[in-house]
Amino acid sequence: MRADRAAGTLFVVGLLLFLVGCTSSKPMAARADPDPGGYHGGTSVPEPYRLPDKTLTDTAGRPYNIMTSPSKPVLLLFFGYSNCPDVCNTVLADVASALNRMSPATRDQIQMVFITTDPARDTPKVVRTYLGRFDPTFVGLTGQLATVKAIAGRVGVDIEGLRKLPTGGYEVGHSAQVIGFDRQRRGVVFWTPQTPIADLKYDLGLLVDRSR
Repeated sequence: MRADRAAGTLFVVGLLLFLVGCTSSKPMAARADPDPGGYHGGTSVPEPYRLPDKTLTDTAGRPYNIMTSPSKPVLLLFFGYSNCPDVCNTVLADVASALNRMSPATRDQIQMVFITTDPARDTPKVVRTYLGRFDPTFVGLTGQLATVKAIAGRVGVDIEGLRKLPTGGYEVGHSAQVIGFDRQRRGVVFWTPQTPIADLKYDLGLLVDRSR
């Protein structure tokens, strides 16, 4: 019991170290020990996340239930916003690159879903244009900030308040991990920014194999 509790505590502490804002320039710490789930770049979640039964709006203006709407066996979930100056762009580009290196049959088993943390500026049209820069198959969602925060809180993602900039604009601090959900919609693994693309590709293939 003590060992399990200690492992859980270490996991929480480790996860908090990865909760970075979009403007963070801190390097991500590399995992020293092999992941127990066999992921090369990802970190297994000891107690898998469960998606809440919440509905947002997709870029076509249609309702999208985050738990029931995704049709692919594997779901990747990422929170960010189109005005993010650095981390969001890097993460989305890395995921797109990893997916493009996979076979079409395996790639077709994965759905990437992006939820904006800045719904005041990220209209469905804005989100669609933004995601089109990376991969047109990415699903983009927006909605009430309270609903976004409720979903984020259930899957270990922290969304901070607005930070005003000297220019008069603002930034939105948020966690920058990509969360992988299996066929049962359990969040079983997450990847932090700067995960090598080759490792991400391997891990996604592993998650697909386990979700068949």
